[in-house]
Amino acid sequence: MSKVLLEVEGLKKYFPTKKGILHAVDDVSFTIEEGKTLGVVGESGCGKSTTGRAILRLLEPTAGRVTFDGVDVAGLNAEELRKMRTKMQIIFQDPFSSLNPRMTVSQAIEEPIRLHGIITDKKEREERVMELMETVGLAPRLYHAYPHELDGGRRQRIGIARALAVNPKFIVCDEPVSALDVSIQAQILNLMEDLQDNLGLTYMFITHDLSVVHHFSDDIAVMYLGKLIEKAPADELFANPTHPYTEALLSAIPIPSLHNRRERIIMKGEITSPINPPKACRFANRCPYATERCFHVEPELKEIRPGHFVSCLLRDH
Repeated sequence: MSKVLLEVEGLKKYFPTKKGILHAVDDVSFTIEEGKTLGVVGESGCGKSTTGRAILRLLEPTAGRVTFDGVDVAGLNAEELRKMRTKMQIIFQDPFSSLNPRMTVSQAIEEPIRLHGIITDKKEREERVMELMETVGLAPRLYHAYPHELDGGRRQRIGIARALAVNPKFIVCDEPVSALDVSIQAQILNLMEDLQDNLGLTYMFITHDLSVVHHFSDDIAVMYLGKLIEKAPADELFANPTHPYTEALLSAIPIPSLHNRRERIIMKGEITSPINPPKACRFANRCPYATERCFHVEPELKEIRPGHFVSCLLRDH
């Protein structure tokens, strides 16, 4: 059995607002094994990106525990956290806004190597930048190019090269292909798979595209309004979706076949407010199977089959 690299227990991130407390991430727990990929899916605003950023302490968690490679991330001081940054990295969703427009490709990739003091010799740093550019498929002629001169795919390759520059073990991929054309998406996903195989990387892959996550992930976690509502191995989740929300998400994936199409499940009803949410199932207002109990009892995440967890009162029996 693989070693658990990341363990998240009871992670919470709340934001105060004028109307009350916004529960962006609410009591989320999961583990990721070394060299594996956990896909995290859900619609916009469900807390996927906030979860990733809270794990890395780009946002300070409200509560909960994050253990990375045996170290409690929440207990690290500023200097220890800075050193930990070399092991835990992030690839952002928008490759253009995450790059400094005044830095060339080489300067952007070199910056983390220089800041963390990984390579102090300038010539060796330049050689490492060229090596990283080759690794992610950036032509040497782009060494002095600026982000505005490049297309989205090449910009995202810079983001990947920057993340790799500090030799991390774990990378949070925050919707890294959602802003790219479909043909470019495939290239970037193939690149990331090759990097995982060659470098033994562990990914947390955040996306709203279930068809992408199926082929890229070992396990899939489904989030809804800050809650983790289902988690299972990728093939198991697609074969046996158990939560009504997961079923609805899967029904929306376009299948290019006249015979194997899923019946589309249209979700109706009002979305529960994430501000001061009630102690109830957050999906109850939109769930076609909801009973009176669902509006008064908050379901817990329970294992219903080996490795398959679901948070639904209808599956308690």
